[in-house]
Amino acid sequence: MLHQSTQFSEQQIKIMSNLVSPKPPKTDIKKVAILFSGGPAPTANSVIGSAALCFSRAGIEVYGMKNGYVHLANYQEGSKLEEGIHYIRLDKKIEEGLRTSRGIIIGTARANPGKLLKNPLDLKDPQKVTPLQTVYKALSSLDIDALISIGGDDTLTTAAKFKLVMDSLPDNQKRIKIIHLPKTIDNDYKGIDFTFGYFTAVEMLAHEIRNLLADSEATETGYISQVMGRKAAWLAYGASIAGEASLVIGLEDIHQNWYATEPTVDPETGSVMTGEDGNPVLRQIFDVQKIVDRCVDVIQARETEGKTAFVAVVSEGLAEYLPLSEIKMCCSDDEYKSLKPDSFGHFPVSQLKYSSRLGRLIAEEYKKRTGKSKKMVGLQFGYEIRCNQPTAYDVVLGSQIGVGGYKALAELDKNGVMISVGNTMNISYPAFEELIDMNRLRAYERPISVGSDIHQLARYLEGWVKE
Repeated sequence: MLHQSTQFSEQQIKIMSNLVSPKPPKTDIKKVAILFSGGPAPTANSVIGSAALCFSRAGIEVYGMKNGYVHLANYQEGSKLEEGIHYIRLDKKIEEGLRTSRGIIIGTARANPGKLLKNPLDLKDPQKVTPLQTVYKALSSLDIDALISIGGDDTLTTAAKFKLVMDSLPDNQKRIKIIHLPKTIDNDYKGIDFTFGYFTAVEMLAHEIRNLLADSEATETGYISQVMGRKAAWLAYGASIAGEASLVIGLEDIHQNWYATEPTVDPETGSVMTGEDGNPVLRQIFDVQKIVDRCVDVIQARETEGKTAFVAVVSEGLAEYLPLSEIKMCCSDDEYKSLKPDSFGHFPVSQLKYSSRLGRLIAEEYKKRTGKSKKMVGLQFGYEIRCNQPTAYDVVLGSQIGVGGYKALAELDKNGVMISVGNTMNISYPAFEELIDMNRLRAYERPISVGSDIHQLARYLEGWVKE
């Protein structure tokens, strides 16, 4: 017997449905600006496009500021920012396929208007605050109500500094809200498990490493692959594990006992750098022979298993702590003289391809131990991975981060927070104060924790060396 069906109105059916569209938000935000700063990363357009789509459908105008902070920082009061040159209207540029496309629709640059602010006391220095006040005036000229910054730890710090400048404005002056979306393929961000684009970069590197492994199996040539990651070896570890590399070494793996110091020498002049106190600037270095020994140990351990192939992955951050004598061996005389150490004695790691030199040292040590020759080739992977076609996982992650930016501003009325997405794609909103050392105005670093499960995973999969 059939029961008589209950009749519901169309409105009641909508209310009961699990497929209810988001409601238009109750917000005072009418215009929002989005900018992308620092190096490119896969999935950038997923983040930008998903955020812009939500704001646009909610009736909020979306301005994509071109080339990061460049045009905002160079703004001249009284002038006009021009559409198509200084910004684009993203609510007019949301096309199908944007979220899965390569590149960055609004471009990027490394301009940093907050770099003069080193501590909270600097906020009282008009000269140091001026660049961020210029950014504020530029955004105000467009009647922007909120700013979304997308970038790495420097950009996060700039966002926090901008928030401090906004907090210091008089009560009767309009304040622009700011939130931050985390971006770095190095994945060295406190406050989020994985940053968008990380797994896309890992996938491309893993593909290259698997190719090298096949080559090594065929020719018995060994390979040293240098990948990006200045302070943290997340990229190296991910690529090594996914690519079945023979060994991975990051800066985190350098034992404290391996370190020493030496005076910093300017390669161009040959003179020792001195600090404000007149004393030589000492730079920290490590004993390269220690990692050479480890590489040869693993090669020999693999040979006892009948494996002659060898592919090692090393992170670029090691280069910052190479002795000057080794740096000289990594590049030509012209390249060496062009290197410019910073005030702390650090050299630009992206310009130091040390993998070939490390390969030669490994070959020498191997011959010393065994009496046999083994060809070792060094390679450097970098810029080619930053705009790779995003993987499905990163498109989902990036889209959720972008939508999180919309929710934070339009639905939750948040300010001064970063968007974080957990491993089940749930959104959280950590405050800038949780992510930044407010005394130094610097974002906390997140290297791989030595002894953690991800760190030990690599050890289990490598050749087991008898210690």
